Amino acid sequence: MLELAVKGNKWYWGWLVVLLGIIGAGFGLYLMQLKFGLGITGMSRDVSWGFYIANFTYLVGVAAGGVMVVLPYYLHDYKAYGKITILGEFLAIAAIVMCLLFILVDLGQPMRAFNVLLYPTPNSVLFYDAIVLNGYLFLNLVIGWNVLEAERNGVHYQGWLKPLIYISIPWAVSIHTVTAYLYCGLPGRHFWLTAILAPRFLASAFAAGPALLILLCLFIRRFTNFDPGKEQIQALAKTVAYAICLNVFFFLCEVFVAFYSNIPGHTTHLKYLFAGLHGHGALVPWMWASMILMVVGIVMTVTPSTRKNETSLAIACAVIIMGTWIDKGLGMISGGFVPNPMHEVNEYAPTMPEIGITLGVYAIGALVLTVLYKMAVGVKEEVHS
Repeated sequence: MLELAVKGNKWYWGWLVVLLGIIGAGFGLYLMQLKFGLGITGMSRDVSWGFYIANFTYLVGVAAGGVMVVLPYYLHDYKAYGKITILGEFLAIAAIVMCLLFILVDLGQPMRAFNVLLYPTPNSVLFYDAIVLNGYLFLNLVIGWNVLEAERNGVHYQGWLKPLIYISIPWAVSIHTVTAYLYCGLPGRHFWLTAILAPRFLASAFAAGPALLILLCLFIRRFTNFDPGKEQIQALAKTVAYAICLNVFFFLCEVFVAFYSNIPGHTTHLKYLFAGLHGHGALVPWMWASMILMVVGIVMTVTPSTRKNETSLAIACAVIIMGTWIDKGLGMISGGFVPNPMHEVNEYAPTMPEIGITLGVYAIGALVLTVLYKMAVGVKEEVHS
């Protein structure tokens, strides 16, 4: 199937060239970081996780969101999702590749990644995070490739894939659950010290992942001869609607508990994010924008008329992706580190090198996704023709 990836028009090759250019620029900035260290980033003693881990956290959710098409199709025999299941699996592959790259660039010295293999520590959540991320990448590669090849050959996929498919469903939930445990397992960070953090992460994932998949399906329909299907897109839209409602509800539960109990360790972080603290409020407009975007997304996906109109649905998916990214990315990282355990405020903002390296990682993910989708759509077009 690899031959399908090297067949394309000038727009396809032009897009790949643009991505390679961004990757090259990002790699150049990464070499600078490798030489001078993480001092070129905006991170500090108080904020030891920054823009890289913010994007890592969000993309784990995007990868986990793919289970919302895998589960109904394979477990509940929802035949309609048969047309787009491979798109969800390939989206998960690209997202996990970016997740692993963000961890790599955040380490400062990439050789430290080998410590997970050389010195395994089962009492560390990071050890299990490495297992679930790499395991989920392997599962999606094996399942996606073999299912697509079977479809191209006009046969049913091999029987030995069935156990792997069933394993991949709870595994998808585990990757974001373990990521949440990385945060809520730190007792010194009260903003993250909540049992509902994993459900919040999963609700956000099941909104953002399918929302991005809807946008990709609409793009594929517009620019290729393969139609993912209106029924499939509308079913995904309902999933997005329920998930984003749960995400906002869980957040409001956190707000109630923090302010009704009036525990300073919890309230100060929320005050910093939404009202500012000690004269510092760089994230205040961002967090309010996040809440507004998510509420707008709820209204547009819950209302049947706007959900069924694919133009307004695309807008709704875009605002939900932006809103959840600000909430889970910027808000979750900065909200946990600022203020510090001594209630001092040292704000964080990503530097230009950080942003450039991040764009390079996203370009790698886009390149992987483009090639995988080129093969998937090529097979679908062959089968339909």
